[in-house]
Amino acid sequence: MRLPLVFAAIALSLGLVACDLQNIAEREPGVSTEADVREKFGQPEAVWDGEDGAQVYEYNRQPEGVVNYMITIGPDGRLLKISQVLTEENFARVQTGMSMEQVRRLLGKPRATTTYALKGETHYDWRFQPANSTEMLLFTAVFNSDLRVVRTMTGRDPDLERR
Repeated sequence: MRLPLVFAAIALSLGLVACDLQNIAEREPGVSTEADVREKFGQPEAVWDGEDGAQVYEYNRQPEGVVNYMITIGPDGRLLKISQVLTEENFARVQTGMSMEQVRRLLGKPRATTTYALKGETHYDWRFQPANSTEMLLFTAVFNSDLRVVRTMTGRDPDLERR
């Protein structure tokens, strides 16, 4: 029976969220340093160039989690902000024609990447939890062979439906 696996995945996800929330609560913008962030969150999945010499650290909580964090460190080495980026507001910012890299910088590493060679498409999927909901959904960005967004969709996560 797959039910114990579902409970294990939920427990793991809740454990990560609880640790993240504690680590976020302990970081103070303008006071906490890059070293503080790395001590609590570890090595970032990616480091992006931000505005005005800042760096944006990507902390991915996919595939089982429902959040991804972008943590901005100013040019002075101090924390500027922590953003949970898997939100409906950010999904709405994904527009037709955006490059795969632009979407990755906005949402972080996807939980899954699926290529459909015959269709000439690549799908990036992120699991998320809408505000004020207990349901987990899937946001998908569909890219053409030029690695540009052609459409997006949101729906139930088929992996969770099978469990």
